[in-house]
Amino acid sequence: MIIKLSPYAPLPGSDERLSLSRDGDVLIVNGQPFDFTPLPEGGELPAEAIGSELFAGPVVRRNGRLELSLRFPLADDASAAARFPEPLLIEADGPVELPR
Repeated sequence: MIIKLSPYAPLPGSDERLSLSRDGDVLIVNGQPFDFTPLPEGGELPAEAIGSELFAGPVVRRNGRLELSLRFPLADDASAAARFPEPLLIEADGPVELPR
């Protein structure tokens, strides 16, 4: 699974956070599971069809791997790694470490 983060500055006073965990082709975003198991090779699911404003683009399956973009709320003291994140290559199940 490849996750691209799309950073944004939340409204002042907001405590928006992003937490991710992977379980096979299921991505758990802030506690809500999104099951992409039915997405075939070469398939694309538009962001509008996912039902979450956290997805910043379509989910595609390329070369057997899911690729997706997520909106990423920045903390006031976010590092350069968080402000300009590299794509995350997630190969194992479990919690996903995000840049701070």
